[in-house]
Amino acid sequence: MTTEPKKTAAKNLFIDNLWLIIAAILLFIIYLLLPVLSPFLIAAILAYICDPLVDRLCLLGIGKFKIGRTLATAIVMAGIFGVITLLLLILIPLLQQESLLIAERLPGTINHIRTNVEPWLQNKFGISFAIDSTQIQSIISKNWKTAGGLLGDVLMMAGNNGMALVGIIANILLLPVVLFYLLRDWDVFVARIGQLIPRQWHDKTVTVATEIDQVIAEFLRGQLSVMLAMSAFYAIGLWFAGLDMALPIGLVAGLLGFVPYLGFALGVVLALVVAALQFTSFGQLVPVFIVFGLGQLLESMVLTPTLVGDRIGLHPVVVIFALLAGGQLFGFTGILLALPVSAAIAVGLRHSKDNYLHSDTYLN
Repeated sequence: MTTEPKKTAAKNLFIDNLWLIIAAILLFIIYLLLPVLSPFLIAAILAYICDPLVDRLCLLGIGKFKIGRTLATAIVMAGIFGVITLLLLILIPLLQQESLLIAERLPGTINHIRTNVEPWLQNKFGISFAIDSTQIQSIISKNWKTAGGLLGDVLMMAGNNGMALVGIIANILLLPVVLFYLLRDWDVFVARIGQLIPRQWHDKTVTVATEIDQVIAEFLRGQLSVMLAMSAFYAIGLWFAGLDMALPIGLVAGLLGFVPYLGFALGVVLALVVAALQFTSFGQLVPVFIVFGLGQLLESMVLTPTLVGDRIGLHPVVVIFALLAGGQLFGFTGILLALPVSAAIAVGLRHSKDNYLHSDTYLN
């Protein structure tokens, strides 16, 4: 007599959380198809981020002329690729110029180490450097002049792995095409997906999806603000510290801040390498350490709590676990998506908890 009510309660619990089960199945399928779906997933993420911009452009107009969805999409995509091109035009010449300076300064740095550091190491530990600065300069000059041969080596290696190269090129060319169509028809796709949802689950699904959208939107806006602010801080701070490559290192450290600790770690390494070749004493390195130390304090104690804060609703321990789990399951892409996906899952689990607390399984 008690078996039937239990079956009914289990069935109701299954029905109440059917959307969560379907979502888990879809995520598993995406995981299996990730190598094929990479350009589509990246395009979908960019389309989701840029869709509000396209919507706002569609509302603008001059007189009777209104900007259509296709034109608005083209404008936004031109802006995206324009920003990427601008960053490359800024970073590549600076890196080339500074690389030449590093190549010129390396022999002098080696001489400084041999003159000031090697005697101390020899007296304390019996260590000496068998390094000829003249030979180093000759090697650098020779390889710098023949650096064009590297392109031939790269092309030869690409020829030996032709299919892999074709796949990479295909994904690169496919990305803007997929992005254009997704961005242009984003509202249509969302509406059609909404039409496929069973009417008894429609209101609940819309509520959950709206909450997820709000959480992810807040996270993206806050994270973008933090990245821009930290880029400006590192670039200005390193410039005041007298570092030659202040702008490119500041941009790298700030813009890669969306991956926790990656931007900071890479920025520190690059800054120390350049500083070691540029400066002649440890005291000159201190301002560089101060800039990155203040940057971490500013980001973790001021900017992130203020601009991002608890908007995604995750405990710090959950954040750490999400980053580790995302990296383990999906690699670098998993680290990028760990926090917004975890926030979305947290919204779903919160609604599942409410359903469970009001279900016959819990109450009986």
